[in-house]
Amino acid sequence: MKTSHIAFAGNPNAGKTTLFNNVTGSRQHVGNYPGITVERKEGSLLFQGTQLNIIDLPGCYSLTAYTQEELVARQVLVEERPDLVVNVVDATKLERHLYLTVQFLELGIPVMLALNMMDDVRNKGMQIDLERLSQRLGCPAIGTVARSGEGKQQLLEQITRSTATTTEGWQPLHISYGPDIDPVLEEMETLISTSSFLTDRYPARWVAIKYLEGDEEIQQRGAELPEIAAQLESIVDTLREHCNKTLNSFPEAIIADYRYGFIHSLLRQGIVIHPAQVDRMDITDSMDRVLTHKILGPTLMMSLLYLMFQVTFTLGDYPLQLMEMLFSWLGDSVTALLPEGHLQSLIVSGVIDGIGGVLSFVPLIMIMFIMIAFLEDSGYMARVAYMMDKVFRTFGLHGSSVMPFIISGGIAGGCAVPGVMAARTLRSPREKLATILTAPFMPCGAKIPVFLLLIGAFFSEHRALIMFGITLTAWIMALLVARLLRSTLIRGESTPFVMELPPYRWPTLQGISIHTWERTWEYIKKAGTVILAISILLWVAMTFPGLTPAQQQFFDQQRLPLQSALEQAPAAPRAAQLNQQLRDIDQQQSMTALQHSAAGQLGTMLEPVSRLAGFNWRTNIALIGGVAAKEVIVSTLGTAYSLGEADSEETRTLVQRIRNDKDWNRASALSAILFVLLYAPCFVTIVVMARESSWQWACFALFFNTGIAFLLAILVYQIGIRL
Repeated sequence: MKTSHIAFAGNPNAGKTTLFNNVTGSRQHVGNYPGITVERKEGSLLFQGTQLNIIDLPGCYSLTAYTQEELVARQVLVEERPDLVVNVVDATKLERHLYLTVQFLELGIPVMLALNMMDDVRNKGMQIDLERLSQRLGCPAIGTVARSGEGKQQLLEQITRSTATTTEGWQPLHISYGPDIDPVLEEMETLISTSSFLTDRYPARWVAIKYLEGDEEIQQRGAELPEIAAQLESIVDTLREHCNKTLNSFPEAIIADYRYGFIHSLLRQGIVIHPAQVDRMDITDSMDRVLTHKILGPTLMMSLLYLMFQVTFTLGDYPLQLMEMLFSWLGDSVTALLPEGHLQSLIVSGVIDGIGGVLSFVPLIMIMFIMIAFLEDSGYMARVAYMMDKVFRTFGLHGSSVMPFIISGGIAGGCAVPGVMAARTLRSPREKLATILTAPFMPCGAKIPVFLLLIGAFFSEHRALIMFGITLTAWIMALLVARLLRSTLIRGESTPFVMELPPYRWPTLQGISIHTWERTWEYIKKAGTVILAISILLWVAMTFPGLTPAQQQFFDQQRLPLQSALEQAPAAPRAAQLNQQLRDIDQQQSMTALQHSAAGQLGTMLEPVSRLAGFNWRTNIALIGGVAAKEVIVSTLGTAYSLGEADSEETRTLVQRIRNDKDWNRASALSAILFVLLYAPCFVTIVVMARESSWQWACFALFFNTGIAFLLAILVYQIGIRL
């Protein structure tokens, strides 16, 4: 059986990953915004007796290695040498997307064009002569609609034919770059060929072009042969000076102009036929006139964000109450079934009250995920990045930093791990580092349960407004800290912002359902694994070593006379008072046992300092646990209040227990919300930050973020208690 290795490549938002999913049947998350594919994905299928192994390369605009996506794509092509590259292009933006195609052809790798979104071409009244395009470029061209599967069969048939007839060796395309570039290019090509300079990996002409374009990765490889590299760099410097003086331009700009000129002349040869009347405005353009307007756009964006929270709380109230009732009933049932002791305490306080506090918020989080998936798949998220670019540049960031922020939870509910990884799309190392350090400020899905808990306890009448305020605070703090870092530790010029806005599309129900379920399941799975394990460990820390014999004897002696009096006169008028006194002793004993546990002693030790921000010792335990994972904060509070209080029908839920705690009030709640929003990223995020930058910067974020968070929490609490 023949096996063929295929690479799917193309610009972001061309529908490459959607087509990959359609062909291979994989379920990779697809968002309608740039930069979603940052790592290689693979799939395979058997078609007409041929095993097709398909690689989904990261979306990129060029093969010049400015970003990690471009570098990864090029490395796969050069080092693995697939039998065919299926270049997926947006057929409605053919001139721009063929720029990458030309670079594939210049590299010499066998290419096949998949012109995607042909339904949009027809809707615009356009026609594309696929046969003529194929003849002019010298590579097959197939029309597809990735979302519906149109053209899939023809695509696979053509892939099979192309891989069966592929000739040995790559055949690079030669383009003239004008009288100033061509002679120099030929000189460099001769030098590269005669000295076998990198020709074991790349065509000689292509290496020369990359030197003219200032490709850092090629230059680093060339440094291994310093004599030839020095000659090439000298030639490039001379040409650069010549172009600057005579054309007021640079070699890389001239090369780009000639490539676009080649594409433009190609398409004018009857390949693209536009409708006779083009006076109607495209629906995407019409919507963008409003949604990206300099005043209406941001206003609508803020209104939409507030509406999301309003809808979340309005629709999520009833299922939230049902979930709380379910876990409350479950805790009562287990308490009744199991005898009093450590096993009962572990299951009820450690597992049910701990994990139940996290899982109770699943309905609200699912509603939020549905709306976020809708915005992503519709194409609106890219407009948010476009609108925020000028603001971000003011604070030393890049417009593309918006996507890492949003993915991290900028529109509440994301995760800082993929958010930090999404910063790979940034070309500038300084802007990338500033983005990595500030993206964890966003209200990720792990922080949301903490906010929902405290909002429900103290701000139930203004829930949507408080959540909206939390999100705005996160963005403001991220921008201010970024400005601080870019002005001090990470100085440097900002780079220009380039983004292709995808067309608006009505999301499919299947797509929204898959994306929502994937995110919700990740949340549930994390609660049932990582959070469960940490909750049990924290239960142990909050249970042992327990009371000393002397302390236990002290409480037993306090109970004896009350129990004797109650047994002698169970129906006496004082019975209710005696029962209340016994409950008070139980409460005091539970509180003393928790305070004398290992975790309680640590929380109590920190309390003199943490009290400045309104945090008691139980809150300290939860916040320390939150460094492992932010969801642990809610589960730890659930366990701490369950262990530290005697059960009561009126205070069975965690919201009620916190509301009734005299150490909590609105000022301390706001202080805790701000601290949780800004303090140390979770452990997994720290590891990813170290991998994307360095351990020094990851540790810097751990302590720097916590320091800022604590100072602001103190400020908020001290002002709050005085108002």
